[in-house]
Amino acid sequence: MALPAGEGEYTNELVNAHALVWNHIFSYMLPMSLKCAVELNIPDIIKGHGKPMTLSELTSALPINKAKSHYVHRIMRVLVHSKFFKKVDVEDGSERNEGYCLTPASTLLLKDSPLCVAHFLPLALDPYLMKSCSSISEWFADDCGTAFETMHGLKFWEKAKEDSSLNEVFNEAMASDARFMSQVILKDCKKLFAGVESLVDVAGGTGTMAKAIADAFPEMKCTVLDLPHVVSGLKGSSNLNYVAGDMFESIPTADVVLLKSILHNWDDEACIKILKKCREVIPAKENGGKLIVIDMVLGYNEENNIVTEDQLYSDIVMMVYLNGKERNEKEWKQLFLDAGFSSYNITPALGVRSIIEVYP
Repeated sequence: MALPAGEGEYTNELVNAHALVWNHIFSYMLPMSLKCAVELNIPDIIKGHGKPMTLSELTSALPINKAKSHYVHRIMRVLVHSKFFKKVDVEDGSERNEGYCLTPASTLLLKDSPLCVAHFLPLALDPYLMKSCSSISEWFADDCGTAFETMHGLKFWEKAKEDSSLNEVFNEAMASDARFMSQVILKDCKKLFAGVESLVDVAGGTGTMAKAIADAFPEMKCTVLDLPHVVSGLKGSSNLNYVAGDMFESIPTADVVLLKSILHNWDDEACIKILKKCREVIPAKENGGKLIVIDMVLGYNEENNIVTEDQLYSDIVMMVYLNGKERNEKEWKQLFLDAGFSSYNITPALGVRSIIEVYP
């Protein structure tokens, strides 16, 4: 018997809403499945095979209890659905079987690739950090600056300074991101550094980005500024050196100051302090002085839903761990004006992030 007029539409909306809620409740299983695939070395095993790999070939190559081989296809099924792997037909003698091959996404998980971003998984899914996410509602009711502080009793940077394992995981994730960014920028945006004689990478970590720039522009003098426990023991080169210091206190003089994924870590007041320190050490625009900010600009690439979701998720990450935020163009403009800069130009060339050139 047919439903009365209007009831079928209501039921359809209801079950679709239910599916949406379930989709997000259980969506954490995707990054967990991805973490499993990376830890089992599945992307590298498929690449090393040299051609699409059948399920039986894959399970035989995996370092697993072979009695659990029949579970592997379930991990692969969700990762195929999410476009991390692709299913293709494989000829095996007279038979045709299904096999797995890499996609552009899984090539970014190959451990020996300079573009590898797999190092973000241990950081993003670290149980210690994940606990902070369960404290967001509690944080809204207390006086702590972040949910991280609510859960652990100290700020993220304080914990990273005292916990060598967290510091190592964080620095490796940042280094992998810098490798990816430097490959893209130096391939498609190399003119960004044309004619620059000196550059300081502020809070540049272990120097991955600065090393790539120094190698690409051997005539440029590059400096990495970061906290003493970050740069301790690191060796420079003929045109790259490390300086231990605090960006809130002083920044080495240079033609160009680089801030890659730094300002989103901080609230507006702290950002203005950092920007003013940057403004003090660069020459006038007509003498080649500028600030390069690599960060997200909310509202750019709105037509790409994945980019929009990445930016919104990152904004919550900044809120939970660091009391920072992702900003739209209006918010960026106000920061630059408040810090004494005169103009800026945004180039949305990096997917979820943009290049912002800021001038005195």
